[in-house]
Amino acid sequence: MEEVGLHPNTLVIQKLCEFIYLNDRTDRLRTRAILCHIYHLALYNQWFKARDLMLMSDLQMSIEHADQSTMILYNRAMVQLGLCAFRQSHIRDAHNALADMIGSNRIRELLAQGLHTQSRYEKTTEEEKREQALQMPYHMYINIDLIECVYLVSAMLLEIPNLAAHETDLRWRPISKPFHLALRVHDRAALVGPPETPRDHVLAAAKAMRYGNWKACTNFIINPKMDAKIWDLLFESNKVKQNLEIKIKEESLRSFLFTFSAIHDSMTLDRLSVCFELPKSVIYSVICRMIINQELAASLEVPSDALIMHKTERSRLQALALQLSDKVNSIVEMNDKLIESRTGGLSGLKG
Repeated sequence: MEEVGLHPNTLVIQKLCEFIYLNDRTDRLRTRAILCHIYHLALYNQWFKARDLMLMSDLQMSIEHADQSTMILYNRAMVQLGLCAFRQSHIRDAHNALADMIGSNRIRELLAQGLHTQSRYEKTTEEEKREQALQMPYHMYINIDLIECVYLVSAMLLEIPNLAAHETDLRWRPISKPFHLALRVHDRAALVGPPETPRDHVLAAAKAMRYGNWKACTNFIINPKMDAKIWDLLFESNKVKQNLEIKIKEESLRSFLFTFSAIHDSMTLDRLSVCFELPKSVIYSVICRMIINQELAASLEVPSDALIMHKTERSRLQALALQLSDKVNSIVEMNDKLIESRTGGLSGLKG
């Protein structure tokens, strides 16, 4: 929830921006005022107002034609929107706001917090000086490790339940390709030591969440080492960590149900409430959403508070057997075509 009332600085910024909106006749100054307004609202946890202003201004469509300094301001505003959404527990919105920045692999350059070393030698001296002049002062930097960690945690909360739900689906597409690639590389590692960087902590937490182990997942994400590097940089960090722990429990519950629904015939809500340390009402709400969205083939028995699994989905063994049969059929067809081509060529030579 957003804080009740507005900060005095927010009222001042709003008056100044409204003056520019009414009196400015140039698109550039108006655009920069909108971006500064969005940045300030996001900085003070006014998520819905900042999001609505970004959507109503339609800057996503027109920012490509702006000058470089305005594009830098737009990138900084989008990052603040993502961080604000994460602080307010809007995980999907945080992921969507930060996805383009992380996926580009040029986040320092896009935020004007460092020059791109590879492209630096391809530019003239004047272009390098112009680019250096656009760099942000150090006291205005946004912590890059914080941005990457927030994105990875958001991707983990979205991707792991999605991965568990579509484990045997060949046409499944990941929500976050960078996170999915990092997770695959981490799984293929021959020797995995204890996590050191924030990225390692998130990947280790993702593997724990995969099987519903929310306690290990929480310990990897929220610990003194991560607090010092990441979470203490956020406004109201204790509140953010509490909300994050609740989200980890809920998504771990979803992952657990997706993974082990084929094994269990039934589960009681009381047992799930004890295992995941969530109120029964929250357990009931999560399961109902999964059933309504046709993510889980099950039904709830209200008098006994039991979750009854419907064995309509294929087991992992059945799915692998079907994949094997499809591959065998394709190999047989290829061999038949190869034999036909060879016999046809021999009959032509005999004729």
